Amino acid sequence: MKNTSQNYKSAIKPVWCPGCGNYAILKSLQKALSELEIEPENIVTVSGIGCSGRFSHYMNTYSLHGTHGRAVPTALGAKAARPDLTVLCVGGDGDGLGIGGGHIPHAARKNVDLTYILIDNRIYGLTKGQSSPTTPIDKRTKTSPYGVYEEPLNAIAMLLAYDTSFIARISSLQMKEMVEILKEAINHKGFSVINVMSPCVTFPVLGYDTVRDLIKPIPENHDPSDKLKAMQLAYDDTKLYTGIFYKVQKPTLEDNLNKQIEDAVSVEDNQKVTVEELLEKYV
Repeated sequence: MKNTSQNYKSAIKPVWCPGCGNYAILKSLQKALSELEIEPENIVTVSGIGCSGRFSHYMNTYSLHGTHGRAVPTALGAKAARPDLTVLCVGGDGDGLGIGGGHIPHAARKNVDLTYILIDNRIYGLTKGQSSPTTPIDKRTKTSPYGVYEEPLNAIAMLLAYDTSFIARISSLQMKEMVEILKEAINHKGFSVINVMSPCVTFPVLGYDTVRDLIKPIPENHDPSDKLKAMQLAYDDTKLYTGIFYKVQKPTLEDNLNKQIEDAVSVEDNQKVTVEELLEKYV
């Protein structure tokens, strides 16, 4: 029997604030997985800290609610150990671009085959409204009562600089488009990051009206292999372009690990040895 979205829902009911964009993201992810026909027992969901950290509780998959900023390396470890599984990672702008920001370039250069859903509401919502790495200048928050004075991070530009092999942006207002983006990201062999602009209704630094006014689809003639053009789109601060910015194929972590093993066991006069025999030399 074919799975439906219901098969990917856990018994735990979401407790996000009414109107939170995370509901739309969760529903879109579950729909995408059902359409891809990936069995729940073949999926791992790793989440970080914050409102988005609850995702792992709400998915009927193997799940781990990790520590602050460590969702990406944990998901990387799961994929390295079990490359046969579909690995999903979910984090917010604070969790992913703050304390966890240093892990993204290394996941990108390894090109680990996982999908990272980076949810951005431009605020620390769960901890009651502190400024985050993407909070705009001059916004007043509990940690910036006179206004933020630091430049906000540009997530898409950073991901492009790291040569992340699949980069997309969507908003939680675009569920139909989000399902298709998620399916493409999950099917992509390599490190896929989807920056989801999702308003926080309790601390509306990024409001629904703002998102509606700013979102615009990436031009249809955009070549997703053109990194420089993608960078231009990323730096256009008059719009929030949505769609696939960049997509390239290159060896994944699994590809490189398999090649390393193949090279290692074939070193002696082209005679293959087992991994166990090779390791005995170092005992």
